[in-house]
Amino acid sequence: MIEQMEALLELVHVSFSAQNQEIVRNISWTYAEGKTTAIVGPSGGGKSTMLKLSAGLLVPSQGEVNFRGKNISQMNRRENLEFRKEGAVVFQDSALWANQTIRQILELPLQVHAPEMSPDERLGRVWEVLRTVGYRKEIGIRPAMLSMGEQKLVAFARALMCQPRLLFLDEWTESLDDRSAQRLLGLVRERKAWGHTIIFVSHDLHIIRDLADQALVISGGELYMVLTESQIKYDDNLSCFLEKEIAP
Repeated sequence: MIEQMEALLELVHVSFSAQNQEIVRNISWTYAEGKTTAIVGPSGGGKSTMLKLSAGLLVPSQGEVNFRGKNISQMNRRENLEFRKEGAVVFQDSALWANQTIRQILELPLQVHAPEMSPDERLGRVWEVLRTVGYRKEIGIRPAMLSMGEQKLVAFARALMCQPRLLFLDEWTESLDDRSAQRLLGLVRERKAWGHTIIFVSHDLHIIRDLADQALVISGGELYMVLTESQIKYDDNLSCFLEKEIAP
């Protein structure tokens, strides 16, 4: 049985359709504060859509997503800014703005959520976080001048700029060399130890077993199975899914 803690995010009978296709179907789930949740399942099964719905990046076709009891789609500007400051997303494709420099990309969250900071303070914060993730190139260049792995480091840095307590991570170690991947895994472990809430999509069994308190198996757009931490670590259910390529 999943241990219940204070509810942070709640999906209530959530469905999502695009181009006349139902991608997520009638999912209800509560993310407890301080828990780390892995979302796994087949390619095209709805994992990333589930993550984006949970992060408030997509509006459900049916149902609602509540953050601390408030429907995200009905939040006013102040409430939405507070939610966006507390929760940050690392996208699978990094999603860096092509027409902005690395510095501009990383300073934007601070300009929005910490307008009291001076330009020098913002720049100091940018370099502080970039050192944390292991980025060593210039910040006056644009994403096109970076490798996919370097773009992923910048994307992770952007997510950390405002010190969020809720992280949404979509295959965030893809395209990274082993050293960089281990560094980012270490940063996630650190935040898990601090009691932050982490929701992530991954196909890597080692990462899932290392981090997850529970795993949601999404298949055919539905919540197919919930695995506890013990089941993730010691049962064969999850490894069988991965070996059969039910997860990508």
